Amino acid sequence: MTRLTGTALRVTIFIGESDLWHHKPVYTEIVHRAHKAGLAGASVFRGIEGFGASSLIHTVRLLSLSEDLPVAIVIVDDEERIRAFLPQLDELVTEGLVILDECEVIHYAGREKSK
Repeated sequence: MTRLTGTALRVTIFIGESDLWHHKPVYTEIVHRAHKAGLAGASVFRGIEGFGASSLIHTVRLLSLSEDLPVAIVIVDDEERIRAFLPQLDELVTEGLVILDECEVIHYAGREKSK
């Protein structure tokens, strides 16, 4: 069981839903690598509207632009573990934004595995 309490580091990765790594979504690869690295957890959030460096607005309201909606992947763990994971993001994120910010974790408790 993983428990985090106190100060932690949050990494938020903003990419496009259609970004691929070896024919599969980049967000899927990030989550699987975070899991393999033993990080406390990762969540993927699909945006309903947004724009980035291209200044092109992607939205669910326009069918022609709804193919590349914004996606945010959020991972929280202690600073040392997050910083050790950053080289993985360097490899995977070719277009996007990675934000690191200090946060305080009130309580995190993983589920115990069934026997």
